[in-house]
Amino acid sequence: MIRRETPWGTWDPAPLSDVAALFSILPEPWWVAGGYAIELALGRSFREHADIDVLLLRRDQLAAQRALRRWEWWAADPPGVLRLWAPGEFLPETVRDIWCRPGPAEPWRIQVMLDESDGDEWVSRRDARVRCPVDRLGLVSPDGIPYLAPEVQLFYKAKRPRAKDEQDFTETLRVLDEHQRRWLARAIAEVYGEHPWTVRLGG
Repeated sequence: MIRRETPWGTWDPAPLSDVAALFSILPEPWWVAGGYAIELALGRSFREHADIDVLLLRRDQLAAQRALRRWEWWAADPPGVLRLWAPGEFLPETVRDIWCRPGPAEPWRIQVMLDESDGDEWVSRRDARVRCPVDRLGLVSPDGIPYLAPEVQLFYKAKRPRAKDEQDFTETLRVLDEHQRRWLARAIAEVYGEHPWTVRLGG
């Protein structure tokens, strides 16, 4: 874990096991996202993390308040500005990220991200053309932790890859099956156009 400072206070990411325990009470679907999702797909850790992300469908957003009872929740509204998220408030589509901490004197521990859906389909917040069935959006680790499918996570990372995103792609490429490679190559080409990753995917 990497502690980091932000204009809104310190980030000290919660351990993955703690996050899984907090969200495991929910009947709604949720997935560990970001770099941890990549590591869960690979079954091993290979780099440090400055945050930990949990993805919920927007329609299920209030589940986060139940999972993190007695915590503080701050919505990025608009992006780059944090405001308190009131209990029971349904956040609009302009809000995609929520920072969470146990109390006002505590560091930020968990980031909740909201994605869109249309019936039984997940719809990318980047481009509504990119979608897949909700029941295929994630996988489950051997110890029971749901995580975002690696091809979906890499699609988000492909927009402006940083060094850690390039590392995540390289590490994951060898375990993607043919369906996952085709889905990722098609989604990248459709939304981002020419991209160096599509060549390595065989697209």
